[in-house]
Amino acid sequence: MANILIIDDEKSIRKTLSEILSYEGYKVDEAADGAEGFKMFKDKQYDAILCDIKMPKMDGLEFLEKAKETNPDVPIVMVSGHGNIDTAVEAVKKGAYDYISKPPDLNRLLITLRNAMDKSNLVTETKTLRRKVNKTQEMIGNSAPILKIKETIEKVAPTDARVLVTGENGVGKELVARWIHERSNRASGPIVEVNCAAIPSELIESELFGHEKGSFTSAVKQRIGKFEQANGGTLFLDEIGDMSLSAQAKVLRALQEGKITRVGGDKEISVDVRVVAATNKDLLKEVEEKNFRLDLYHRLSVILIHVPSLNERRDDIPLLVDHFLESACHEYGMAKKAIDKEAMKVLQQHNWSGNIRELGNVVARLVILSGKTIMADDVHDYVLPARDKKKVNA
Repeated sequence: MANILIIDDEKSIRKTLSEILSYEGYKVDEAADGAEGFKMFKDKQYDAILCDIKMPKMDGLEFLEKAKETNPDVPIVMVSGHGNIDTAVEAVKKGAYDYISKPPDLNRLLITLRNAMDKSNLVTETKTLRRKVNKTQEMIGNSAPILKIKETIEKVAPTDARVLVTGENGVGKELVARWIHERSNRASGPIVEVNCAAIPSELIESELFGHEKGSFTSAVKQRIGKFEQANGGTLFLDEIGDMSLSAQAKVLRALQEGKITRVGGDKEISVDVRVVAATNKDLLKEVEEKNFRLDLYHRLSVILIHVPSLNERRDDIPLLVDHFLESACHEYGMAKKAIDKEAMKVLQQHNWSGNIRELGNVVARLVILSGKTIMADDVHDYVLPARDKKKVNA
């Protein structure tokens, strides 16, 4: 049953509208002025609002502005007997779904309400689907290094400063990049990922900058590169330390000038991209060994974020295990399993060479193979390599 709020200083109007909407199956609340209506709006969730314009204490247009600032997704239909075309236009500009003159045509009023709520539901469903598609996992942990990373992201994200994320494989460097993007002013734009280690060196330039038809043997049609795809958003260059020197030179130019040229083309294309790079290598050591350009390193490392290994943040393991337990049980359609204290202790003592990625896989394995409560024996049987079992049993 949909909740409707009627805001009108005329009691007879409120009563009439309330009776009609109640008869139609809506649950109705009433407010005698904008101030009272706004208080109710903040305290309760409504599916739609009918609001008069001329009222004491707070008029309808002021209510409209405040309501849209508080919750822009709730449709508001303005109803007034004192309005004119200018008032209607102003109300719609301020975010009103529609404007109806008094006395209202009841059929039009009901149709308008129905359409307003349909649109609101569609907006909500779209946002929910977008969150599911683009869902970024929570950065879990209360250890000092993780809290420091979160604090740094909050400061850095709203800027366009380039960020270099370092750390071992599996620690969550991509998650840091996605947090930066989602908290930035570019969040409505795309985040495009390029795994520099997974692309052959002869194809990396085409992948990044695109190519023109016929520029090489297999270029049967024009291709838009990752820089162009990420225009207005964020480009995440993962494993940047594995990029060829030739591609590094072109990336450096793109960062310096904000322009790229497709392979086989001569036209310069302007791109507005924020670059976040990540690596598990020591780039300064790579510079010494002539594998990485020092000037590119300085361009990328305006902000440095180092993500610690799981072995360096063992206090976070119980929180991570609980998170992975819930996720795995939900994925496999099981009731959430408990974990014994001794089992948790063994997990905290384990050497996590694969870091967070390894822990997530281990918890999924335990969920599938263990009983209702995960015991220390389960960890010994399904997780620890033979050499680690000997150490624990010694």
